[in-house]
Amino acid sequence: MEATIEVSGLRKRFGSALALDGMSFTVQPGQVTGFVGPNGAGKSTTMRVVLGLDAPDAGHALVSGSPYASLPHPMRYLGSLLDAGALQPSRSARGHLLWLAYSQGLTARRVDEVLEQAGLADVARRRAGGFSLGMRQRLGVAAAMLGDPLILMLDEPFNGLDPEGIVWMRGFLRSLARQGRAVLVSSHLMSELEDTADHLIVVGRGKVLADTGVTALLAAAAGGRVMLRTAAVPDAVMVLDRAGASVAANGNGTLTISGLPAERVVGVLSQSGVPFSEVTGHRVTLEQAYLDLTRDAVEFRAEPTAEVAP
Repeated sequence: MEATIEVSGLRKRFGSALALDGMSFTVQPGQVTGFVGPNGAGKSTTMRVVLGLDAPDAGHALVSGSPYASLPHPMRYLGSLLDAGALQPSRSARGHLLWLAYSQGLTARRVDEVLEQAGLADVARRRAGGFSLGMRQRLGVAAAMLGDPLILMLDEPFNGLDPEGIVWMRGFLRSLARQGRAVLVSSHLMSELEDTADHLIVVGRGKVLADTGVTALLAAAAGGRVMLRTAAVPDAVMVLDRAGASVAANGNGTLTISGLPAERVVGVLSQSGVPFSEVTGHRVTLEQAYLDLTRDAVEFRAEPTAEVAP
């Protein structure tokens, strides 16, 4: 069985709104894939199509090479968490998982295993309706893991988690990928994906804008720029310009340099006797790279808030 999700040419309209416009990508095993985009980009619709909850107007979505609805005991192939609130509040956490388990031919022993895995063993008999959002997220993850699936698909799994829960979730997702599973995580928390994801699918207006490794995306966004700190700004600008670099002064004795790698910058300055205290490759955050990619794909944009002087 292939541990993959294949999305090919998905198109979907809801009335006059085009939700998916040729969405295509493949989620590979052995890595955490972040699925990101602005509100209204088509992420939730895509995941619902993968699970057979929405029917596409065109294209297809396959789980391990087959439509999800055609799989025998589908939770053994793909475990999903789309809505942490989708539970019967009067049931206990264990009771909620038991009826899911029985629907898939799984045992009560497996329910107890995933409750332990999600850190909910001590509250297994409490009513799920009294759980905090973070505890409901853990219960949703436990439900997704019931079938010990090849593939996990989670929508905003970090929401509501406390710091300990966030650290646990990061490690949990990475451990699943190391086991050879395919993990698709939709999230707006770029800082968490930067620390967790290996690959990124960036979408906007119903189509894929980028399908790339996180490291490659950050390197491309940095553009090979170099940051220099020096007390001799005019001299540094002059010698670097002569060496063919493009130099921009940032103030406070720092320069941004394009066109020369860091080691060449060090060599040019050293040969010319220009003092410097720091030369580093320019770094951008995943959030910065994401905002650059999706700048023209944001449908719901608020006016910037004016700063009020103290």
